[in-house]
Amino acid sequence: MITTYVGIGSNIGRHKHIEAAIRELRNLDPELRLSTIYECEAVGFDSQPFYNLVVEMKTSLDLADFSRQLRDIEFKWGRAVDAGKFEPRTVDLDIILYGSVVSPCQPEVPRSDIVKYAFVLQPLLELSPQLTVPNDGRTIEQIAQQSQLTTPLTPVPLWFQ
Repeated sequence: MITTYVGIGSNIGRHKHIEAAIRELRNLDPELRLSTIYECEAVGFDSQPFYNLVVEMKTSLDLADFSRQLRDIEFKWGRAVDAGKFEPRTVDLDIILYGSVVSPCQPEVPRSDIVKYAFVLQPLLELSPQLTVPNDGRTIEQIAQQSQLTTPLTPVPLWFQ
């Protein structure tokens, strides 16, 4: 089993789609762990605020098959097949880390978003501060300590079980 970290985001029907994404991922790993859900402004485009979190889960699927499963979940819950990076979305599922795998092509892992966005780094810090990021050598905690990220994050109370 490979431990993987998946970022979840939504800014359309946020409660419904965050809950649906977690339910779908729990079908793949009932023991997954959730970070805090955070609200933050859209980054890179003008839109409604997002809810973002990270889940830690285990999978026996290879990276390509796991990525396909996440895409299927996105499409099932209304993501457009031709959706761009900087636009509103019902649900966005991004593989942030996939064991010790390093892949510069799609899906990119470790995802460079770890050092770019507070809504990725902060949830990872909650879940696994001592995890060493492959191809970087630093722990999540070290990256956070050296980070200059200032995007405000507002914790959102969990509304489901």
